[in-house]
Amino acid sequence: MNRREALPTTIDQDAPPAGQPAAEPGSAGRDIVFRRWDSPQRWAEGTGSGVFAGTGGLTLATATATASHTDPVTGLTADYETATWTGPATAAGFAATEVIPSWTADTPGGSFVRVELSGTTAAGTTTTWFRLGDWAADDTAFRRTSVRGQADEDGTVHADTYTAADGRALTSWRLRATLLRPVGSTDTPVLRTLGAVASALPAPGSLAPSVPLAAQGLVLDVPPYSQQLHRGEHPQWDNGGEAWCSPASTSMVLAYWGAGPAPADYAWVAPGHADPWVDFAARHTYDLAFSGCGNWPFNTAYAGRFGLRAFVTRLRSLNEAERFIAAGIPLIASASYRKGQIPGLDYDTRGHLVALVGFTADGDPVLNDPNSPDNAAVRKTVGRAAWEAAWLDSSRGVVYVIHPASVPLPAPPGQANW
Repeated sequence: MNRREALPTTIDQDAPPAGQPAAEPGSAGRDIVFRRWDSPQRWAEGTGSGVFAGTGGLTLATATATASHTDPVTGLTADYETATWTGPATAAGFAATEVIPSWTADTPGGSFVRVELSGTTAAGTTTTWFRLGDWAADDTAFRRTSVRGQADEDGTVHADTYTAADGRALTSWRLRATLLRPVGSTDTPVLRTLGAVASALPAPGSLAPSVPLAAQGLVLDVPPYSQQLHRGEHPQWDNGGEAWCSPASTSMVLAYWGAGPAPADYAWVAPGHADPWVDFAARHTYDLAFSGCGNWPFNTAYAGRFGLRAFVTRLRSLNEAERFIAAGIPLIASASYRKGQIPGLDYDTRGHLVALVGFTADGDPVLNDPNSPDNAAVRKTVGRAAWEAAWLDSSRGVVYVIHPASVPLPAPPGQANW
């Protein structure tokens, strides 16, 4: 589940360059830009210390410093060798009020990856480095976690999202990635992709509903998994049930691509648990500080462990989502709403993840909604205007994009948000 709404400022959208799709009708005023580093040429835009940028990603080649980390559960402190990459100052072309990073990485043994953000504000200040995640694929040697208590006059971190303070929107921002391994080990973490979505969005309720433009009558064959089949399972990973909407949705999309854990990976799940790959996903997306499985980039990083490309971004309307469905790529969307607010949904949620798998012939969204009593009830059709408004007004259009490299993304709009 997710947990917050934001009310950032708005700045007019730039005109698209020639040859790129224009913004869809009704999306003006939603400034969103996504930036990615995923090749030796892109990594060369930043500066590295002890890292090697190859075709497979950014590798810890030579330790150049050390750092200590204290396990928040055991209280034990361990020393790590580190190498660091600092990205270039990135101007979005508008003053960004929120930034959400995402990444994919390999973290063998006791290694992990730390992702941080800093920026220059509209007030002329340079922010401190805010930590947006300490992440490892597994949890036996290191517990992945966001970091609580990060707030000052420039901004605040809400688990996976940096939010600028009033008057301190970011005119530019940069990411820093630190690769860490236990001192004396030969563990070699690899950061395969790193990116972030920056946005400045209008107040909720200010956009007109979109009109269907593409993908009408197209529904992708995404397998259905109910989170409610897992009620009461694994209290150490937030107890299943309503808390597992994100790993259940991520598992659905992984299964659509023929990816996910092997039976040997989830052999520890108790016999009789339905869809044990969902239990595996919950364990491997769990955020210790957030005490839940709904950390957005932790879910896309989980998808990346199976060789898929995955990132978090924001979309401007369902018209942009239609482009993904037309390309054969389902999305995972975050939204909150009240019971009775959306035709086709009959429950309250302060934050929920669903798989958007297609559209009816009339353009209504077709969801795989894990908040269902069983797998047979997961597929639901919902009212377009009401669902779109709830999605854009609550998470501000957040989606997980997960796809194999062999399946290309649709052409982005001029102000590219993927």
